[in-house]
Amino acid sequence: MKYICPILFIVFLVSCMNKPTKAKIDCFSDQAAPKTYASGNSNQNLNISFLLDLSDRINPKKYPDETMNFYERDAFYIKSAAEAFTIHLRTNKVIKMDDRIQLFFDPEPKSKDISTFSKRLKFHVDKTTITNELLCKIDSVYTSLPIKIYKQAISDNNYVGSNTWGFFKNNIKDYCMDDTSRNILIILTDGYIYHKNTLIQDNNLTSYLIPQYIKAKKLNSKKWKVKIKEEAFGFIPVTDNLSNLEILVLGINPDKKNPYEEDIIKTYWSNWLTTMNVKRFKIKNTDLPSNMDKIIKDFILLKS
Repeated sequence: MKYICPILFIVFLVSCMNKPTKAKIDCFSDQAAPKTYASGNSNQNLNISFLLDLSDRINPKKYPDETMNFYERDAFYIKSAAEAFTIHLRTNKVIKMDDRIQLFFDPEPKSKDISTFSKRLKFHVDKTTITNELLCKIDSVYTSLPIKIYKQAISDNNYVGSNTWGFFKNNIKDYCMDDTSRNILIILTDGYIYHKNTLIQDNNLTSYLIPQYIKAKKLNSKKWKVKIKEEAFGFIPVTDNLSNLEILVLGINPDKKNPYEEDIIKTYWSNWLTTMNVKRFKIKNTDLPSNMDKIIKDFILLKS
């Protein structure tokens, strides 16, 4: 009898070792926060917003690209920014979490599918909601849904322009700015702004910018810089109080017919954002996602 208990114990121990256990869900096991970002540079909460330009610039038939479609590049840029958001969450203290990420359009597409997708891309993460499953979900939807939004917009074939100026005028403070957070707005655009219901001109200041306007105003010459300065060309400022906002403009794609177009677009945007006292901004041309990934993450995680 004295051997029975030890034998039973051994049988019990072996059975426990062989018993299947529920695996811990960890969608980041293969992509832990890079050491570059592991310590973080800011404990301030993030409030990240995307503003998508769903004008005909995303039409692959009208603007084909042999390397990668422009809408596909946009989707990868969004994915990189979302990854930076989750890196921030994984390296920040849970007790301090109060972070947001969301996506906007102006004008809003009429497609119900796009509206549904955009709602699924809105997250508010705090100490009461943070779980590994939630981080996995953010990673998953920001990988799959943006490309669906673009494909749906292309399928609808109803390109109504980009009312970026109107979004700044009417919505930016309410939608994209929070007093207690680092507010970051990421704008996906080719740099041009046009919407048929928002065509305002005040002398040489406008709410829009298109290649035809640049050509009509004779800005397609080497004297463009002097002309812009002396005749005060630019976007109409909508406020002077965006000092709590950082803006990353991605996807600038100038008309190749004018060698000065890129500089003109960037000057318009730089002067506009500066006049509105935007805290920090960067304007980048369209490029392959592999080249843009670090730029996007560095901007969000304060590495540049």
